[in-house]
Amino acid sequence: MKQAIAGVAPPAKSEVTVMTVWPSNAVFGLGRFLGQLYAIEAGVWVVTVGNLIALASIPVALALYFAKVLPGFGIRYRLTNRRLIVERGLQGRVERSVDLDRFDTVNIDIRPGQAWYTAGDLVFMLGKTETFRLEAVSRPEAFRQCLIKSQRSHSGVKKALAAAS
Repeated sequence: MKQAIAGVAPPAKSEVTVMTVWPSNAVFGLGRFLGQLYAIEAGVWVVTVGNLIALASIPVALALYFAKVLPGFGIRYRLTNRRLIVERGLQGRVERSVDLDRFDTVNIDIRPGQAWYTAGDLVFMLGKTETFRLEAVSRPEAFRQCLIKSQRSHSGVKKALAAAS
Protein backbone atom coordinates (compact mmCIF):
# COMPACT_ATOMS: atom_id res chain seq x y z
CA MET A 1 0.00 0.00 0.00
CA LYS A 2 1.48 3.38 -1.02
CA GLN A 3 1.28 6.12 1.56
CA ALA A 4 2.01 9.84 1.54
CA ILE A 5 3.23 9.65 5.13
CA ALA A 6 4.81 6.45 6.50
CA GLY A 7 2.53 4.65 8.95
CA VAL A 8 -0.51 6.82 8.23
CA ALA A 9 -3.40 4.75 6.95
CA PRO A 10 -6.99 4.21 8.00
CA PRO A 11 -6.76 1.80 10.95
CA ALA A 12 -9.72 -0.18 9.69
CA LYS A 13 -7.95 -0.89 6.38
CA SER A 14 -4.68 -2.49 7.40
CA GLU A 15 -1.85 -2.72 9.85
CA VAL A 16 0.96 -0.47 8.63
CA THR A 17 4.59 -0.48 9.78
CA VAL A 18 5.69 2.78 11.34
CA MET A 19 9.24 1.85 12.41
CA THR A 20 11.48 -1.19 12.82
CA VAL A 21 14.47 -1.40 15.18
CA TRP A 22 16.93 -4.14 16.06
CA PRO A 23 18.33 -4.73 19.54
CA SER A 24 21.97 -3.98 20.26
CA ASN A 25 24.58 -6.56 21.28
CA ALA A 26 23.48 -5.81 24.87
CA VAL A 27 20.49 -8.11 24.29
CA PHE A 28 22.83 -10.99 25.20
CA GLY A 29 24.25 -11.50 28.70
CA LEU A 30 27.74 -11.77 27.20
CA GLY A 31 27.17 -8.49 25.33
CA ARG A 32 26.21 -6.70 28.58
CA PHE A 33 29.28 -8.16 30.30
CA LEU A 34 31.49 -6.91 27.46
CA GLY A 35 29.77 -3.50 27.63
CA GLN A 36 30.77 -3.25 31.30
CA LEU A 37 34.36 -4.10 30.42
CA TYR A 38 34.45 -1.66 27.49
CA ALA A 39 33.35 1.15 29.82
CA ILE A 40 36.48 0.86 31.99
CA GLU A 41 38.23 4.21 31.49
CA ALA A 42 41.48 3.52 33.36
CA GLY A 43 44.39 4.48 31.14
CA VAL A 44 45.78 7.40 29.18
CA TRP A 45 44.00 9.29 26.37
CA VAL A 46 42.50 6.62 24.02
CA VAL A 47 44.66 3.81 25.40
CA THR A 48 42.25 2.68 28.10
CA VAL A 49 41.63 -0.75 29.55
CA GLY A 50 38.15 -0.72 28.01
CA ASN A 51 39.44 0.12 24.53
CA LEU A 52 42.11 -2.59 24.74
CA ILE A 53 39.48 -5.14 25.78
CA ALA A 54 37.24 -3.95 22.92
CA LEU A 55 40.08 -4.41 20.45
CA ALA A 56 40.88 -7.90 21.76
CA SER A 57 37.24 -9.00 21.74
CA ILE A 58 36.35 -7.96 18.18
CA PRO A 59 35.74 -11.58 17.06
CA VAL A 60 33.36 -12.17 19.98
CA ALA A 61 31.52 -8.88 19.37
CA LEU A 62 31.14 -9.70 15.67
CA ALA A 63 29.76 -13.15 16.53
CA LEU A 64 27.19 -11.53 18.83
CA TYR A 65 26.25 -9.01 16.15
CA PHE A 66 25.71 -11.66 13.49
CA ALA A 67 23.87 -13.93 15.95
CA LYS A 68 21.20 -11.28 16.43
CA VAL A 69 20.57 -10.97 12.68
CA LEU A 70 20.84 -14.65 11.63
CA PRO A 71 17.85 -15.85 9.56
CA GLY A 72 16.38 -18.28 12.08
CA PHE A 73 17.66 -16.59 15.20
CA GLY A 74 17.62 -12.83 14.57
CA ILE A 75 15.13 -10.63 16.36
CA ARG A 76 13.63 -7.22 15.60
CA TYR A 77 11.01 -4.90 17.05
CA ARG A 78 8.34 -3.56 14.67
CA LEU A 79 5.97 -0.75 15.55
CA THR A 80 2.75 -0.59 13.54
CA ASN A 81 -0.27 1.67 13.68
CA ARG A 82 -1.98 -0.92 15.95
CA ARG A 83 0.65 -2.73 18.04
CA LEU A 84 4.29 -3.36 18.84
CA ILE A 85 5.56 -6.72 17.59
CA VAL A 86 8.64 -8.77 18.48
CA GLU A 87 9.56 -10.72 15.34
CA ARG A 88 12.12 -13.47 14.76
CA GLY A 89 13.80 -14.73 11.59
CA LEU A 90 13.74 -13.58 7.97
CA GLN A 91 10.02 -14.13 7.57
CA GLY A 92 9.26 -12.05 10.65
CA ARG A 93 7.51 -14.76 12.66
CA VAL A 94 5.57 -13.02 15.43
CA GLU A 95 7.00 -14.07 18.77
CA ARG A 96 4.89 -11.75 20.94
CA SER A 97 3.14 -8.40 20.69
CA VAL A 98 1.35 -5.71 22.66
CA ASP A 99 -1.54 -3.55 21.45
CA LEU A 100 -0.97 0.19 21.60
CA ASP A 101 -3.83 0.58 24.07
CA ARG A 102 -2.28 -1.91 26.56
CA PHE A 103 0.10 0.65 28.08
CA ASP A 104 -0.03 4.25 29.21
CA THR A 105 3.65 4.97 29.93
CA VAL A 106 6.97 3.74 28.59
CA ASN A 107 10.02 3.86 30.88
CA ILE A 108 13.66 3.29 30.03
CA ASP A 109 15.65 0.88 32.21
CA ILE A 110 19.39 0.92 31.49
CA ARG A 111 20.92 -2.24 32.92
CA PRO A 112 24.64 -2.62 33.65
CA GLY A 113 26.57 -3.03 30.40
CA GLN A 114 23.93 -1.38 28.18
CA ALA A 115 25.11 2.23 28.56
CA TRP A 116 28.26 1.63 26.51
CA TYR A 117 26.06 0.53 23.58
CA THR A 118 23.70 3.53 24.05
CA ALA A 119 20.95 0.98 24.69
CA GLY A 120 18.29 0.30 27.27
CA ASP A 121 15.20 -1.77 27.99
CA LEU A 122 11.81 -0.20 27.26
CA VAL A 123 9.34 -1.06 30.02
CA PHE A 124 5.65 -0.67 29.14
CA MET A 125 3.38 0.14 32.06
CA LEU A 126 -0.39 0.16 32.44
CA GLY A 127 -0.85 1.99 35.72
CA LYS A 128 1.70 0.40 38.03
CA THR A 129 1.76 -2.96 36.21
CA GLU A 130 4.47 -3.90 33.72
CA THR A 131 2.70 -5.22 30.62
CA PHE A 132 5.60 -5.63 28.18
CA ARG A 133 9.38 -5.23 27.91
CA LEU A 134 11.75 -4.76 24.97
CA GLU A 135 15.36 -5.59 25.75
CA ALA A 136 18.46 -3.67 24.63
CA VAL A 137 16.81 -1.18 22.27
CA SER A 138 19.44 0.99 20.57
CA ARG A 139 18.85 4.69 21.23
CA PRO A 140 15.85 3.93 23.45
CA GLU A 141 14.67 7.53 23.92
CA ALA A 142 14.12 8.05 20.17
CA PHE A 143 12.12 4.82 19.87
CA ARG A 144 10.22 5.65 23.08
CA GLN A 145 9.12 8.99 21.61
CA CYS A 146 7.95 7.27 18.42
CA LEU A 147 6.01 4.72 20.49
CA ILE A 148 4.30 7.41 22.54
CA LYS A 149 3.32 9.39 19.43
CA SER A 150 1.94 6.26 17.76
CA GLN A 151 0.06 5.29 20.92
CA ARG A 152 -1.51 8.77 21.17
CA SER A 153 -2.49 8.68 17.49
CA HIS A 154 -3.99 5.21 17.91
CA SER A 155 -6.07 6.21 20.94
CA GLY A 156 -7.18 9.44 19.21
CA VAL A 157 -8.42 7.52 16.18
CA LYS A 158 -10.25 5.00 18.41
CA LYS A 159 -11.98 7.85 20.29
CA ALA A 160 -12.94 9.60 17.04
CA LEU A 161 -14.37 6.38 15.58
CA ALA A 162 -16.30 5.68 18.81
CA ALA A 163 -17.76 9.22 18.79
CA ALA A 164 -18.76 8.89 15.13
CA SER A 165 -20.69 5.64 15.74
